[in-house]
Amino acid sequence: MDVNKLRKRDLLQAFDLVTTKGKKTDGVYELSGVKASQDFDGYTCWLSFKDLTVTLLFHGAFDMDYEDEDTQKVFFKKISKMIDDKESF
Repeated sequence: MDVNKLRKRDLLQAFDLVTTKGKKTDGVYELSGVKASQDFDGYTCWLSFKDLTVTLLFHGAFDMDYEDEDTQKVFFKKISKMIDDKESF
């Protein structure tokens, strides 16, 4: 499977999970250290974890910004675990 497709799917599932199961504070949801927010019309959404920010754009495009390569690895492990354990939240 294409890595970008896998990541897009995981990112969208993680965003949904954080916004439906997470705690909302000042318009930002948080679940297991991952934060999710969106602009006023929902066309642009963000996931963040430590120094990493993922911008989810309309039509499935995304952009990822981070300082530490390890943060990206931990982030994808974390959201994979969240998705696998989604029934436990």
